[in-house]
Amino acid sequence: MKVSWRTELPQWFAIAAMFALAAWAWPRLPESIPIHWNIHGEVDGYGSKFVGLLLLPLTMLGMYWMLRLIYLIDPGKQNYASFSTTLAIIRTTILFFLAVIYCAAVLTTFGHNVNMTTIACFAVGAMFNILGNFMSKIRPNWFVGVRTPWTLSSKTSWNKTHRLAGWLFLLMGLLIVATGAIQTFWMFLTMAVINGLCLAWMVIYSYLVYRQDPHRISAAGVSPSAE
Repeated sequence: MKVSWRTELPQWFAIAAMFALAAWAWPRLPESIPIHWNIHGEVDGYGSKFVGLLLLPLTMLGMYWMLRLIYLIDPGKQNYASFSTTLAIIRTTILFFLAVIYCAAVLTTFGHNVNMTTIACFAVGAMFNILGNFMSKIRPNWFVGVRTPWTLSSKTSWNKTHRLAGWLFLLMGLLIVATGAIQTFWMFLTMAVINGLCLAWMVIYSYLVYRQDPHRISAAGVSPSAE
């Protein structure tokens, strides 16, 4: 795919900034630092500096190249050109979400009072809302989007399911943000149940649309009349 410096440079900056922050923090921190937090945002687990400072930047670097090059092995690679800008926005959104979580985690290692649950919920909610605005622009492929046996076998199912997914992602994002603001057991439970139902409905809906599509295709190597 064609490289757009306007979309790639912010991603490179985010990854480089995380490695720079890790290099700066490494000599200033003890060998054991916070790496896990409970639902109240309190530290409940410690680990090595490698895990706390380098694991996430390395994961981001690997994720960047995976999402950047995944089209090379996708049988539907010809479709990537039609949503390359959307894919770049998705990559940027995910990487900046991870960068926010990483910066908040590093702040806790220096003793700052950071509620990781609040930060995580607000960041995830914002990510879902941004992704929701672009779900309908994702074109059929094997790696990105709502990939069910039925969306991959029906263009109509793909398009309608992704339009629905856009609205449901917006709803899920708002619920996650609300959970970050109202951190109670019942709010967490409500968010988990409703978001679970939203994900399930995407799958069910993709099947229902597939069943009504006269142009759907069978799975590879399977004949509709096979016993």
